[in-house]
Amino acid sequence: MNKRKIYKKKRYLIPFLLMVTVLILRLMLPFIVKNHVNKVLADIPGYYGQVEDIDISLIRGAYVIDNLYLNKVNASSQVPFLNFPKTDISIEWKSLFKGEIVSEIVMTSPEVIYVFEDQSEKENTSDIDDWSKALTDLVPIDINNLDIRDGKFAFVEVTADPTIDLHLDKVQLSMSNLRNVVEKSVKLPSTIHATAISVGEGNFKLDGKMNIIKKIPDMDISFSLENANVSALNDFTNHYAGIDFTKGDFNVFSEIAIADGYLKGYVKPILKDAVLIGKEDGFLETLWEGFVGFFKFVLKNQKENTLATKVPIAGDLNTVDSKVWPTITNIFKNAWVEAFKNVIDNDIDFKDAEKEAVKE
Repeated sequence: MNKRKIYKKKRYLIPFLLMVTVLILRLMLPFIVKNHVNKVLADIPGYYGQVEDIDISLIRGAYVIDNLYLNKVNASSQVPFLNFPKTDISIEWKSLFKGEIVSEIVMTSPEVIYVFEDQSEKENTSDIDDWSKALTDLVPIDINNLDIRDGKFAFVEVTADPTIDLHLDKVQLSMSNLRNVVEKSVKLPSTIHATAISVGEGNFKLDGKMNIIKKIPDMDISFSLENANVSALNDFTNHYAGIDFTKGDFNVFSEIAIADGYLKGYVKPILKDAVLIGKEDGFLETLWEGFVGFFKFVLKNQKENTLATKVPIAGDLNTVDSKVWPTITNIFKNAWVEAFKNVIDNDIDFKDAEKEAVKE
């Protein structure tokens, strides 16, 4: 009888101990993961980072990183280079039915702020590799889908007077099928779509297809920035060119294709209805702006009141540069032949890059 009672006690005790052990591990797991993540961030050469908290959901195979930030150790400003309030990393369950174990990430209100003075000094490719690899390693499973909601990307130069702040706000970005779980025979299986509001309240849009599994990703993308108030760029143009605008619209249209490491594309900036001289300007500033304005008048299309050029970009990715003479030719083409249309031209695609890659 005693043996039978002891057996019954063990029979219930072992499952109970297992449940208690699992519960303790579940309670400790967020602290263990948080300490690991903080150690990874602290060990990035030249950078320092930290997370505030980590929540884990075993049922949906996910964990949420709260308030991750990263900055240079010797940064002169206190503006975090990376500031991610909420990052949700989870298993993509629908891909399990296709025999693939991949993850999806949803980032809410992430900020990437490049402070020129903090990042430029002694910066090299290895610095970028160090922090980008460290962040990628925080995701234990290959990323297949990425969503960014209400993000911000900015370039800031604090030593300029006034401070230069070029930014994209309200960034909505989605990247899907990054690990090529579906449509495996397609050359460009992944899609990207993004929208944002730029400095000057311009409308930014990006669309395209990619294959990021390759060492040098193949892609076919286009982007546009439309109807940005050019006077919002005055801090930048005044600092680097000594000119500013009282009014006008700034637009940019571009198409880029990459195939087997060969890039082909263009960037087409357009100024429309721009006015340079303001009443409050001093004599020397007005003189310089008048000089620039004269050439702007000569090189613009009088009927459409636009100043534009189309900058072709082509070549091996290790030696990509802009071609000067076509740029100059296109300025005069816009001025005297026809105004550039305020649209993406749709004259660059993936096949163009493929043809050039074969020639190389």
